[in-house]
Amino acid sequence: MKRSQDKKSTIQEQPATYDDYAQLPDDGRRYELAAGALELMSPAPTPKHQVICSRLLSTLMGSCENEYISVVSPIDLILANTEVRQPDLIMIHRNNKEIITQRGIEGTPDLVAEILSPHSIKRDKQDKLYTYENYQIPEYWIVDPANETLEQYVLTEQHYKLENIFEKKDNVHSERIPCVSFAMEQILDAAGDLPG
Repeated sequence: MKRSQDKKSTIQEQPATYDDYAQLPDDGRRYELAAGALELMSPAPTPKHQVICSRLLSTLMGSCENEYISVVSPIDLILANTEVRQPDLIMIHRNNKEIITQRGIEGTPDLVAEILSPHSIKRDKQDKLYTYENYQIPEYWIVDPANETLEQYVLTEQHYKLENIFEKKDNVHSERIPCVSFAMEQILDAAGDLPG
């Protein structure tokens, strides 16, 4: 209970939960639940963002489909009752597929990826990095179309370490997920002539 300056009792609002989040009206907007607070995700991703996301998904499915299930947003990643995120891409090892439920992904996937948009830089590079680290997601990628890079964060002793920064001419690989192997250029070139 919180006391105001005039010493009257006030009831502090409880954090929002997954149930509150799930009951939001379909208003055409996307939200995330961050530490019990609803956050509006707007505006919608750009076509360039979506093409990069689609190419990344098809590339990973091509090389990792036998071992991993890969899905793209919108899908709920339910990390806790008060923490629901919608990463652009999620990879789950097939040995861990019990975390896939009718509600979404309930638990810790093997990898999440975010593709930066001008309006999502702080959220993806600070807020989500902290959240994904806090919930011990083993690997986090941040794809930056403007700078033509992929930042690879790997969980090391419970904290993220920037393992690598892959540039356009580099081949992306992951020691944790050996089936990952692709040319960064092929991902970026799929949307190279699009604005954004």
